[in-house]
Amino acid sequence: MKFTDSQILPPGLERSLRFYVTNLSPCPYLPGKQERKAFTNLAIGEADLVHNSLSQAGFRRSQSIAYRPACPRCNACRSVRVATRDFELSRNDRRALNRNDSIIRRPVKAQPSREQYRLLKSYLRSRHNGAGMSDMSYRDYSAMVGGSPVQSLIFEYRDGPDEDSPLVAASITDILRDGFSMVYTFFDPHLSARGLGHYLILDHILHAQDLGLPHVYLGYWVKGSQKMDYKRRYKPLEVLDGDVWRPLGDDE
Repeated sequence: MKFTDSQILPPGLERSLRFYVTNLSPCPYLPGKQERKAFTNLAIGEADLVHNSLSQAGFRRSQSIAYRPACPRCNACRSVRVATRDFELSRNDRRALNRNDSIIRRPVKAQPSREQYRLLKSYLRSRHNGAGMSDMSYRDYSAMVGGSPVQSLIFEYRDGPDEDSPLVAASITDILRDGFSMVYTFFDPHLSARGLGHYLILDHILHAQDLGLPHVYLGYWVKGSQKMDYKRRYKPLEVLDGDVWRPLGDDE
């Protein structure tokens, strides 16, 4: 594992990490392809520092695990992040914000609630019925939310100013040294006309700008996968090319 100067770990800690590789399994994004992941355990000392460094190296977090694609003869999955300092709202972005101007964001501890779980189940039934997470139990959700060894929050989005206003969206978000990493988002599928998925990303970008944070990490962009192509709309979008982040070109 290579680290740039800005990603140096404390002496000896890099050597203490152990990386593993999963078996091959069907790729969920590209038909006929197989995927494999490299992963390591984040439940260690200096977890936040390790997580920051691995995020800059293209890893994502799931509970206490950091992972990234390690597919043989395929490099379609690319880690992407929004360069927030140069981001400017488009007319479509402004319309999305205006449609949702009654929504209030509130950060809460990364602890599960039944209200969040009900919203997640509604989202999964509508958007991902039959997929791997669709049979998630409350215990599974609790492990998903409460199993983070790093600095993490849930941004709850309520449609109104009161604490008991309807919960319409939520984002499990890791707090990195250089920005936000959107781990998982879900929202009320009955409000599809409001474009809540688009709104959640815009809100993270604007919040990062307010805090002076330069990046919002969006996970992986998969060239050739229609379900991942929406990430290209958030420009300037940077892609990890080897160990260097560079702007993603319009022709890519």
